Amino acid sequence: MKNQLLHTPEGVRDIYNKECARKLAVQENIHEVFASCGYKDIQTPTFEFFDIFNKERGSVASREMFKFFDRDGNTLVLRPDITPSVARAATKYFMDEDMPIRLCYMGNTYINNSSYQGRLKEVTQLGCELIGDATVDADAEIIAMVVQCMMASGLKDFQVQIGQVDYFNGLVEEAGIDEDVQEQLRELIENKNYFGVDELLTSINIDDKTKKSFLGMADLFGGFDVLAKAKENTDNEISLKAVERLEKLYKVLEYYKLEERVSFELDMLGHYKYYTGIIFRAYTYGTGDAIVTGGRYDNLIAQFGKDAPSVGFAIVIDRLMLALSSQKIEAELPEGQTIILYEQEKQQEAISAACKLRTQGIRVELIRKFREKTIENYLEYANNYGASTIYYLGDEANEVSLRDGSMIQVDEI
Repeated sequence: MKNQLLHTPEGVRDIYNKECARKLAVQENIHEVFASCGYKDIQTPTFEFFDIFNKERGSVASREMFKFFDRDGNTLVLRPDITPSVARAATKYFMDEDMPIRLCYMGNTYINNSSYQGRLKEVTQLGCELIGDATVDADAEIIAMVVQCMMASGLKDFQVQIGQVDYFNGLVEEAGIDEDVQEQLRELIENKNYFGVDELLTSINIDDKTKKSFLGMADLFGGFDVLAKAKENTDNEISLKAVERLEKLYKVLEYYKLEERVSFELDMLGHYKYYTGIIFRAYTYGTGDAIVTGGRYDNLIAQFGKDAPSVGFAIVIDRLMLALSSQKIEAELPEGQTIILYEQEKQQEAISAACKLRTQGIRVELIRKFREKTIENYLEYANNYGASTIYYLGDEANEVSLRDGSMIQVDEI
C-alpha cells in the first residue's frame, strides 16, 4: 500500500528539478510576450459550477469533466477549459466597460480523457483573450501573438493553420441540415473522414451541388491561393464572407511580416462549439497534437450577460515542452544558484556570506559539510542540481575555494 501511494493516478505526473525549471522558464518567456502586448493577468478558480461549462456553452463534453458536489448539493467541476471562466469573470467585473479588454492567464485544466488516448488529464495552459473587439485587426493581433509566443519558447519550425467555421456554417444553413445530422457531419469533417461525409450526405438525399461543396472542403488547405479555390467551391453568401474575412486577415498578417508562418485549412472546425469565426491551431514537430488552439467566440460572453465579441488562444505547455525536448531545444535557464559549503566551525561566516550574496540577487544554497562525505560528493551534487558555483569554507581562515581552483577572500564575497 505504501508503494502504491508513491505513484500518481493515471493521466497526471510529477515535474521536478531541471524539467520543472525549464517549464517555468518557458512560461515566463511566454508571459513576457503577453505583458509586452498590453495583456493584464487574471486568475480564475480551479473549480467552478458545472453550468459554466454546460452543453449550451459549447465547451468540453460532460462525460469528460471531473465532477463533484459541494456541501449544498451544487454540481462542481474541475475546469476543463479556461475560456468560459474568463468569459464569466469578464461579465462580472467589466460589464460596463466599452473599450477592448485584454486579459491573460496561466493555470491547469482537467479533462477526463479515455485511458487509450494516452493523453494527460491535467495540463498547464497559458492563454489570452481579447474581449470587445470584433475586427479583423483583433484576429491578426492574436495570431501574431501566437507566433511571438512560439518564438519566445525557442521553437523555430512551426506553422499556424487557420480555418473559418462560418464557411461550414454557411453550407449547413443553405442545405437545411438538422442539428443531429449537423453534429455528425461536423465530427466527420473534423476527423477528415470524407468517405463518411459522402455516405452521410447520400443518406439524407442532399442535392449534388451542396454535396460537392461539402466534399470539396477536403482540398481547401494550403497557402493564400487556397482562398480563391474556396470561393469557387460555393456561392453561399455566408461562406463567401467567411473567406473574404480570411483574405483581409492575411493582408494584416503581411504587415506583421508573418505570412510565411500561416496556412489555411477550411475544414478545421474544432471541438469547442462556441467558436463563431476564425479558428486556428499551431503545430510543430515532436508532438501529434496542436500545441496552440484558439479562435473567435463572439456569442460566448453574451451567454453570461455581456455582449462582447472576443477572440483568444491557449498554449498547452506540456505539449510544447514535449516538442522542445523532441527537437533538442533547451530552454534558457536563469544562472544557476551558488552553493556555500561550510564546516561547522565556519557557520557564522557562511551565513554572513550567504546573506550578502542574496541581497545582490544571487541564489544561494547553504550546505553544512558532513565528515563522511567528500568534496567530490558535493561537486557531483552541484552538477546534478544545476549549481554554477561552489564556495567551500574549510579549515583555512578567510579563504574560500571555488570549483575552478581559484581562491577568494571571504570578505570579498
